[in-house]
Amino acid sequence: MKDSGIDVSSEDVNVATETNEISNAPNDGTTRRDFLTLTASAVGVVGVCVVALPFIKSMNPAADVLAQASIDVPLKDIAEGTGKVVMWRGKPVFIRHRTKDEIQRVQKIALRELKDPQTDQERFSKNSAWLVVVGVCTHLGCVPNERRGMQAGDAKGGWLCACHGSVYDESGRIVTGPAPTNLEVPPYQFMNNGAVLRIG
Repeated sequence: MKDSGIDVSSEDVNVATETNEISNAPNDGTTRRDFLTLTASAVGVVGVCVVALPFIKSMNPAADVLAQASIDVPLKDIAEGTGKVVMWRGKPVFIRHRTKDEIQRVQKIALRELKDPQTDQERFSKNSAWLVVVGVCTHLGCVPNERRGMQAGDAKGGWLCACHGSVYDESGRIVTGPAPTNLEVPPYQFMNNGAVLRIG
């Protein structure tokens, strides 16, 4: 076809017509580019999750730490008037089977005499015969020694932190010295009809 000096073949007209039909086809809003973008994003999200999962798992406590989260202590071997020291979460815990005299002595102490006032009943309401405290001085984290028998004829119980002179009574309450608070009472419960003490 010749018109005004322009050569147009019938093939060119057919191609132009097909292109027009394609461009005039209804568009549903998605293109190949949209599909590729969506696919690449999905693969990226899955990849990030796969990489992040080991990091998240590494923040969980190790099996040995979980095993120390709670410990069971049989109480049948601890006679009245004696005690035992066990390790819980890397800290010593003092367990003492107190006599009636020891309980009466600490219950008679007036709260106004104590630096961190707390009754013995508040501290050991589950069973007053059993003292359970974390054996770490609340001043600088030393381990106090049992006072009983430190000097000849000394019948006083409780604990003495020799580092700076903090004195705790038979309820683990601070009596004198630089320690600001009483010895901590850890979470505990009695199991098997009182035969086992679970700490933690």
